[in-house]
Parts: sequence; structure tokens; C-alpha cells
Amino acid sequence: MTSLPEIKTPMTPRRTALVGGLMVAAGPLSISLYGPALPTIVSELGTSDAMGKLSLAVYFAAFALAQLVCGPLSDSWGRRKVTALFLVLYVLGSLVAAFGGSIELLLVGRVLQGIGVSVGVALSRAMVRDQFTGTESIRILTLINLILTVAPAIAPTLGSFILLFGSWHLLFLVMGAYGLALIALTQWATRETHPEAARVRFRLGNVLRNYWVLLRSSAFMVPGLVLALSFGGFYGFAALLPFVLIDEIGLSTFGFAMVMLIQTGAFITGNVLAGYAASRLTGPRMVQVGLVLIGLAGIGFAVGLRLFPNAVPAVMLPVALWMLALAFIGPSTTAAAMAGFGSIAGAAGAMTGVFQVGGGFVGATIASVAFVQASTALTTLTPIMAGLTIAVALVQRIAVRSKAMSPPQT
Repeated sequence: MTSLPEIKTPMTPRRTALVGGLMVAAGPLSISLYGPALPTIVSELGTSDAMGKLSLAVYFAAFALAQLVCGPLSDSWGRRKVTALFLVLYVLGSLVAAFGGSIELLLVGRVLQGIGVSVGVALSRAMVRDQFTGTESIRILTLINLILTVAPAIAPTLGSFILLFGSWHLLFLVMGAYGLALIALTQWATRETHPEAARVRFRLGNVLRNYWVLLRSSAFMVPGLVLALSFGGFYGFAALLPFVLIDEIGLSTFGFAMVMLIQTGAFITGNVLAGYAASRLTGPRMVQVGLVLIGLAGIGFAVGLRLFPNAVPAVMLPVALWMLALAFIGPSTTAAAMAGFGSIAGAAGAMTGVFQVGGGFVGATIASVAFVQASTALTTLTPIMAGLTIAVALVQRIAVRSKAMSPPQT
């Protein structure tokens, strides 16, 4: 394992978790905050529903891909400088979206926002890896992961509340203000965690070589794929739940909001349990607990609605189990993926972010376009994602055992 470079004034675990969590929150908040206003935006800009949904897709794509750039840049220039640069793009994108006045400029604004928030996931993880390893890093990543997943659950409610005080333009101004607050936080209340002695010159060849190292390493790819598949399942059923619970089961909008508290509560509970368990269990054991939970969730999704049609518990019990699983899987797999790559922590953090966000994008896209009926997608796609998550982890475990049992070559 690559040793950590000495940092003269490291941040405390609590400050690292707080700063990282606030950075990460910008991404999901910017996805979900303006969701309640999307029909109004489509109407006022005189465009189609498809173009409105495209504003989500371009943001998601920019969010995922830009991490491949901001991570290596931070390995060369330092975490704070790159964070400020990308957050300026985020603020600019928020202003373009707020005042553009056309769907084309809204799309431009959303692309800039997606590029800007990419620093949240990538560099928050790099900042943790710069300073901490092992159990401590898992505990910090657990807190950051809590914010990453809870934020999109509360963002629609927050967006609806903001709309009581103004038009949809106000939502983007609030995003811009949050970006400015993050710039202030990361420049004046955050220490540089990547010392100059550990920095590498930014060259395209080096960047591609670093990513090739990660993609060739099973030590990175296996936890990365587990992360992608588990979060892909989450974003997949998140895209389906409104259609299943409201359109098919018949809940009101308020009833849906109340039922979704089960999802948020389960994830908060899971993070509390995972934080407690992190000091008592190894990272692999944490992942094993998560895999058992995600397996139970997959079985629940496969049989629940088939045995009990139109029953809310048949939907939400598997959701709760999946959220509990993510609390155990997310931080441990992230820490495992980055553990041996301290010298390129920015690139490793970026790639884990691409896997997580990209897996979510793929899961949500398949759930939305590959099935005619939402409940069919829920009872088919989600169990498949659970099975693939477990299969990837088991294949790696079998390979490790086989290698350990094979006789040494002479």
C-alpha cells in the first residue's frame, strides 16, 4: 500500500467529514431541487417534456465525466485550487440557467453545473484518502455517503418550499448561492490536504496512464463495480417509485412524500449502524453484511408485488433493506477501491465517482426506457442488479481464495 505523504496541518476527521459532506451535497441537490418546477419550466420556455428531461440527462453526464478531469488536476494543482475553479463554473452555470430564458441556455447552464459539482464526489474522497486510511476513512466516508444519498430525498420538498417565495428562477439562484458558500468554505475554512511534495505534473499521457492502472487493477475494479451496481439499483428504483406508488398503487402526492420517509429513515439508520460497526468490523466484513442485505432486498423486489399486488409494504420493505445495504457497502467499497492508490488519490476518487454516478445514470435510464410498466421494471431489473452486485463480489472472493490455495511456483 502506498504510504500517505506527511501533511503538517491535517484536518480533524469531523471537519473533513463536514466539508466533504457539504461538497458532495451540491450534486444531488442540483439534480432534485428543481424537479417540482420542471413542468412549469417546460411550459414557460415553450419546449417539450423530452427537452425538459434532457436537462437532467446532460447534467448527469457532465457530472460523471468531469470527474475524470478534476481528479487528476487536483493531483497536480492541489485540492483547494481545483475545487474553487470548478465551483466557479457551477455558480456561472446556475446564473445561466436562471436568466438564460431559453431551453438551449438552460441546457448550457446545466452542463456547467454538472461540470462544477463533479469536484464534490471526487475531491471529498481524495481529501479523505490524503489524510486517513482503514477504519477511520470508512467512518468519515460513511458520514459523507449519508449526505450523498439523503440529499436527493429531501431536495424535492425543499424545492417545493422555495417555490412558495418565487418562480423557478429562484431555485437556480439558491444553487448559485450555495456554490458561493462552498467556495468560501473550501478556501477559508479548509486546509490543503495534498502537499506540494506529493503532486504530479498534469500531463494527458500521465492521466490516461493512471486511469489505465486503475482499470487494470482488480483491487480497484471489483469494489468499483460493486459500488456501480449497488448504486445503479438504487437510482433505478428511485426513478420507478413515483410511477409505482402514485400511478399504479394510487397514493396521493402527499402520501408518496410520507412513504418516502421510510427510504430516508432506513438509510439514516443504516449509516448509524454502519458507523457503529466500522470500529468493530473490517471493511470486507462490512461489505459482506451489505451483500446479505442487498440479496434480501433483491428477493423482496422479485416476489413482493407479485404476491401482494398494490401493497405499499411489498415495495418499501425491499427499499428499506437496499438502503441499509448501501450504508454498509458504499463507504467500505470506496475505501477499498482507493486504498492502494494514495499517489493518485485524485484520479482514484474521480473514477469511483464515475462508477457511482455512472452506475446510477445507467440504472435510472434502463429503468425508465426498457420497460413499459414501472412495476414490471421494479420486479425484474432491481433483482438483477442485486444478483450482479453479489456475483461480482463472490467472483473476486473465489479468485483470492484460489490464489491463496495454489502451490507456489518453483
